[in-house]
Amino acid sequence: MSFSEYDRHDALGLAELVRGGQVTPSELLEEAIARAERINPRINAIVIDMYEEARQRVKGDLEGPFAGVPFLLKDLGSGYAGHKLQSGSRLYRGYAPAHHSELIQRYLDAGLVVFGKTNTPEFGTLPITEPELYGPAHNPWRHGRTPGGSSGGAAASVAAGIVPMAHGGDGGGSIRIPAACCGLFGLKPSKYRTPVGPDETERFFGFSVEHVVSRSVRDSAAALDATAGDEAASMYFPPRDDGFLEALDAPFDRPLRIAWTDDPLLPAARTVEARRAVEVTAKLCEALGHEVEEARPRFDHAGFAKAFFYHFAIGMAGELKWAERQMHRPVRRSEVEQINWIMAMVGRSLDGGDVLVQRRVLHMESAKILRFFGDYDVLLTPTIGSPPVEHGALLAKGAEKRLQDTLAMTGATAVLKIPGLLDHAIGRAFDFAPNTPVFNVTGQPSASVPIHWTADDLPLGTQITARPGADKTVLRLARQLEVAQPWFDRRPPTHA
Repeated sequence: MSFSEYDRHDALGLAELVRGGQVTPSELLEEAIARAERINPRINAIVIDMYEEARQRVKGDLEGPFAGVPFLLKDLGSGYAGHKLQSGSRLYRGYAPAHHSELIQRYLDAGLVVFGKTNTPEFGTLPITEPELYGPAHNPWRHGRTPGGSSGGAAASVAAGIVPMAHGGDGGGSIRIPAACCGLFGLKPSKYRTPVGPDETERFFGFSVEHVVSRSVRDSAAALDATAGDEAASMYFPPRDDGFLEALDAPFDRPLRIAWTDDPLLPAARTVEARRAVEVTAKLCEALGHEVEEARPRFDHAGFAKAFFYHFAIGMAGELKWAERQMHRPVRRSEVEQINWIMAMVGRSLDGGDVLVQRRVLHMESAKILRFFGDYDVLLTPTIGSPPVEHGALLAKGAEKRLQDTLAMTGATAVLKIPGLLDHAIGRAFDFAPNTPVFNVTGQPSASVPIHWTADDLPLGTQITARPGADKTVLRLARQLEVAQPWFDRRPPTHA
């Protein structure tokens, strides 16, 4: 198979070649491995290889819609039996689950061939991929820039042409942000749409959903068909639906009512490039026959942002407490990156009443957001607040870094009350990703589409969000945009 032949197809296209006997799963796998070995030293996207197991797998019979297609898993979330799942952290160095997660089993049943795992920030807490354990992943569009996070390694692998589709997870934008940074399509499905069992029934208060980042909309839809649905061990049941791929090209019964805004949903500065991204997409939607107007949901965005941050802090405190329970020993500060150690300190500083207050804030503000979708089918926003930032741009420096060092070393939580200490760190993250976390909380389907590139050729995606359960609306609108302004053949400078 020539390089151009591999590049010309998405995952479904490669599977069709396999079914037609034009290529074997082994040939596809070796092509993907060769690309990984050639390009990964430059982008640091793949951090764990599973080559030999994959080579054994392609010797057997493969069935399913993606039979024989090479695939990468994120080093966070769902586990693959017998292979490391380190969550980008020294704390879990060497840990390997004993059994497949339900989601991984569904990927395997769909015929995908897993041959490695991708880079992620420690515990997936940042919208960039710069873990101390693995080192930073590079954006194929610009070396030294972030591919986003937390599924940054996944998106970089797809953008660089190693695989057409890769696994990701999204608890605050972690599929959509990397898709926006790397010029790809990334869907966060509706809450509970994909499984998290058998050992859990939800992750991160139900905010986190796993799916894929892909080059084509149809691959994402087909992957959702292959993985969505009930699982026996879950207390929660997803919206009952299927036929996502089949629905892609069906016409809408009527023009969609689409609102758009470049006003950040959470506290952040407006940028010219973000406005351009959403304006271009809004005009394209209008040209497609939809009713488009400028509007945004009204809610306490500062209160929402604070409450969302506290949920991250509570979650980090719980993550470390759970690790201690599993390891039967205390977690050492040297095993956890400083920003996450401090976040856990913040989480531990809250009592039960504080936690319930922050939960109530998110629920009350989410109700206001959801009422907005009584008037509109879709909301368009920029996915990210600016083009992909340089490595280190979201990390503390100078006096702020010294204060964080003091806090981490002494454990003196009184330092947390120093004006601006936490606000600066939170503000940097929301300046870069002000629009994605809202819809993890509300549970709505939301996707990033690669419609806009800057004058210096950096992608900046537009986010499409629909009502809860309306994943097909998001996918169908994304498909219309993909047909109207194709992005499949737009490739970055760093490409396999």
